[in-house]
Amino acid sequence: MDAWTGHDVPTLPDSPGRPALRLYDTARASLQPSTPSGVATMYVCGITPYDATHLGHAATMITFDLVNRMWRDAGLDVRYVQNVTDIDDPLLERAARDGEDWIVLAMRETALFREDMEALRIIPPAHYVGAVESIPKIVEHVSELLASGAAYRLDDGTGDIYFAVSAAPDWGYESHLSREEMTALSAERGGDPDRAGKRDPLDPLLWRGAREGEPVWDGGDLGPGRPGWHIECATIALGLLGDAIDVQGGGSDLLYPHHECSAAHAEVLTGVSPFAAHYVHAGMIGLDGEKMSKSRGNLVFVSRLRGDGVDPMAVRLGLLSGHYRSDRDWTDDVLKAGQQRLARWREAAAAPAGPSGAGLLGAVREALAGDLDAPGALAIVDAWSEAALSGAGDDAAAPELMARTVNALLGVHL
Repeated sequence: MDAWTGHDVPTLPDSPGRPALRLYDTARASLQPSTPSGVATMYVCGITPYDATHLGHAATMITFDLVNRMWRDAGLDVRYVQNVTDIDDPLLERAARDGEDWIVLAMRETALFREDMEALRIIPPAHYVGAVESIPKIVEHVSELLASGAAYRLDDGTGDIYFAVSAAPDWGYESHLSREEMTALSAERGGDPDRAGKRDPLDPLLWRGAREGEPVWDGGDLGPGRPGWHIECATIALGLLGDAIDVQGGGSDLLYPHHECSAAHAEVLTGVSPFAAHYVHAGMIGLDGEKMSKSRGNLVFVSRLRGDGVDPMAVRLGLLSGHYRSDRDWTDDVLKAGQQRLARWREAAAAPAGPSGAGLLGAVREALAGDLDAPGALAIVDAWSEAALSGAGDDAAAPELMARTVNALLGVHL
């Protein structure tokens, strides 16, 4: 599967005493330095393509775009992988509701997602991979788990195969949730803790046996069926990034069960733990004080904003104005502030001179190195812009460096 078209990312001069990137690791519940050796590897969970890209998706992708940009700015080679869950219950349910072919629905919404990512200037992943194209390898991994005793087949004739969480010695280390919390979240987020015949209510589905009216694939000794959600991401990440990666990322709603389960799958398959040096989670985006969700019908779609003539850079700035780990609201005021900030920055980038460009670059790098403090970085550029527009500073090269800085590090094209 092809990703979207990328764009040129400016190369910036070095800054003396440049700080290393520090990210909050959910598993260790603390800020930890991100110091990849050789190639920096990152896996970010992508969309289930049954609806258009909303601002929650956009905020998550912008978060990990900042990680990508900081690594690249530090001179690291980055291998970034993102998946598309192009076969899953929500996709089939939406297609059935609308009387549409699920393949057509998935292709259309994936294409729209690509357009939105390109408009928001998200650096494309090196590998953009669908679950469907990964099924042969998923079958191999499920078979390995079965053979090792880490998975089992239900005795009810369905052909369903489950992962035994008891096989993961460090189960729960990432989310730090109680069994009661895990059980409740599993029921809310696609799990089936009440399923009869499971050894443990928390055991996640690895392979769903064939059902009438559902698409199926050849599972070899597993029997016909389709994969569970978590094993898809584990398989794609292991195949393209190796046994251990630097960052596993996604929205905070993926922490449990998805990230806990996918990491457990990977660790049991390889014997390498932890799967990720950093588990990084972006906060949720609400609308005018309410959680943004499909069930409430209050999603704000990136494509709709673009269709209304909103500059995607103003959208990006609006989402960057809150810290990535915080749950926050999208309002008309947030958008208006993003539009005003964009206009002011563009005006300042055209000024004849300004305060030190090197000083600005160093300050922005330092802010972003501290767990992607984008609001702090925006405030630094705001202050520089106001000074430049007031005639302060005599660095004639600073406006051009300011434009390159916000382009390279914040992804904002002026």
